[in-house]
Amino acid sequence: MALFQDWFAAARAGETDDPTAMALATADATGRPAVRMVLLKAAEVRGFVFYTNLESPKSTDLRANPRAALCLHWAKLGRQVRIDGRVEPVTDEEADRYHATRPRLSQLGAWASRQSQPMAGRFELEQAVAAAALRFPFGAVPRPPHWSGWRVVPERMEFWQERAFRHHDRQLFVREQGTWRVQWLFP
Repeated sequence: MALFQDWFAAARAGETDDPTAMALATADATGRPAVRMVLLKAAEVRGFVFYTNLESPKSTDLRANPRAALCLHWAKLGRQVRIDGRVEPVTDEEADRYHATRPRLSQLGAWASRQSQPMAGRFELEQAVAAAALRFPFGAVPRPPHWSGWRVVPERMEFWQERAFRHHDRQLFVREQGTWRVQWLFP
């Protein structure tokens, strides 16, 4: 995790695109894979956290098959980190704390969006946001019960550093019985 924190700090300082953007791969109960971009909101010893609608396809996948893979790519730095492991929900306290830091319109959007469900057009979303704003016209917007976070508890982490002539550096860290083992890999 110390190596990840070093690389993440460099990405936040030097990456022009969003350094928190990461690909999240899940599989449903039948094994059908899905991948989409989410934002990394916490990287700590316990794991990597992102937040979402708990009724979304990604959450449905994670309840059926509580494993996931992440990939962060920082093109400007020529670096990539791949992570995979088991997934667990964050606590209500963690979700409440993070929700309270979000901009008000994002908080209202969490109430308004029926993530990944069909809608007639953009106006339907705008109406739902307006209805949420009327529901919570003043003060704090509470976290919706259908919105929280997931933590990927890493079991494998691969650090890739671009080098000339495709002679890249690859280090694979594997957690075995609470201890990390490192292995260099051919590019």
